[in-house]
Amino acid sequence: MAVKTAEARLEERWRDILSVHARTMCEIDRALHPHGLGASDFEVLDLLVSESGEQGDQCRVQNLVGRVHLSQSALSRLIARLERDGLVERSVCAEDRRGVWVALTRKGRELHKAVLPLQRAVLARMLEERRD
Repeated sequence: MAVKTAEARLEERWRDILSVHARTMCEIDRALHPHGLGASDFEVLDLLVSESGEQGDQCRVQNLVGRVHLSQSALSRLIARLERDGLVERSVCAEDRRGVWVALTRKGRELHKAVLPLQRAVLARMLEERRD
């Protein structure tokens, strides 16, 4: 029986993390699909809710890029789709005309509130399974 090297154990842990992430994202997609959302859509809505405060439920798009696991172009397409669905609004940043704000609409806030328990239940189930 071969003894695992530290490098092999590290690689195994990394692949385990990737596997948990992929399975969890699929489960979130499955749970949110009936509501017209995917895991990445929800993640953007959730980040906008968590950004509420002085700026309201809005954030500069470039600040989302580092927090959502999508390329900038994929995030732009996702935001455009959320805007078409009436869940977010985009506006030009007055301080920096190159910047774009994205803000939740009332419909976006309501949908987020409705599906939040579904997403959190998936997280709890998937991450609890992982601890076993």
